[in-house]
Amino acid sequence: MIIALACLIWLYLLLLHGKFWHSTPELKPALPHTAPDVDIIVPARDEAALIGPVIASLVAQDYPGNLRVILVDDNSTDGTAEAAGAHPRLTILKAAPKPPGWAGKLWALAQGVEASTAPLLFFTDADITHDPRHLATLAARLNTPRVDMVSEMVRLNCQSWPERFLIPAFVYFFQLLYPFARVNNPRHRMAGAAGGTVLIRREALRRIGGIAAIKGALIDDVTLARAVKKGGAIYLGHSGLARSIRPYPQARDIWNMIARSAFTQLNYSALNLAGTVLGLTLVWLVAPAAILFSSGWRFWLGLITYGIAIYTYLPTLRRYQQPRWLALALPGIAAFYMAATIASAVHYWRGTGATWKSRAYGGAA
Repeated sequence: MIIALACLIWLYLLLLHGKFWHSTPELKPALPHTAPDVDIIVPARDEAALIGPVIASLVAQDYPGNLRVILVDDNSTDGTAEAAGAHPRLTILKAAPKPPGWAGKLWALAQGVEASTAPLLFFTDADITHDPRHLATLAARLNTPRVDMVSEMVRLNCQSWPERFLIPAFVYFFQLLYPFARVNNPRHRMAGAAGGTVLIRREALRRIGGIAAIKGALIDDVTLARAVKKGGAIYLGHSGLARSIRPYPQARDIWNMIARSAFTQLNYSALNLAGTVLGLTLVWLVAPAAILFSSGWRFWLGLITYGIAIYTYLPTLRRYQQPRWLALALPGIAAFYMAATIASAVHYWRGTGATWKSRAYGGAA
């Protein structure tokens, strides 16, 4: 009966879960009908190795309106500000020390917002490079049809073998958690965003109380999307015009990325963790177990269920130009993510949390 339940779940995911597996939409290059001023805010902490090409791509945006890049140097110790270079469009701010109760990235963003004046604000990470057409394309989507916020899942680095196995699955699982079609439906309560590229109207940010309204959020992009969608429409899609250049050369780098925030996503709840582990086991591991250890109708139902799961992963693999046979590893990849999620909870309960750029996150008080 368990394999029958797993098969029913996969039929629901395939047919009724917001077409999450289509790995769409993606914005095509476009020009906005109007081009309000834009302030691009880049929070950066110890990003000297990456910041040069990031800033170069931003100041080179082919945007028909005025733009300014505000780099907020969040107390870097590696010369991030110096590595950013100089340009008439670039302003560099040194962040004040982070107050209690603030997440580091949000504190840096808040200071960038305070220093800005433009009606449109573009938040982007310090590891993302942008095609010259990117900002204009985002601004065009902001008005056709009108939304308060446009966000994109940028193309992640996918060169090493650990990245090829695990990074497309990260995007796939994100789509599963936040089906883009539901996020983009103003009548649906689902909200989500990808923090690497967020173009937001200043009036919408002001309406929710500014960055201070979400100051402690570690899953800041989704928290921002939920707040904005309460009063206006939002858009979430994939990007073909922005790319993360941060490498994850080893599996432990990806493990640490997951463990840093996974238990936060579950609201630090043991009950949510137990439900997640049970759900992941049912969705990803029951079918392979039925294929390996059962016979008769259970074997065939396991094969059908496994086939549906593989089929839904193929569009994401195509997006990342990876071979289709990697879909066969999806249950093992899911087990890796599940183990990292459990590790995230263990770190929290031990009070150690995770560290990122010499800051601790997710430790129990």
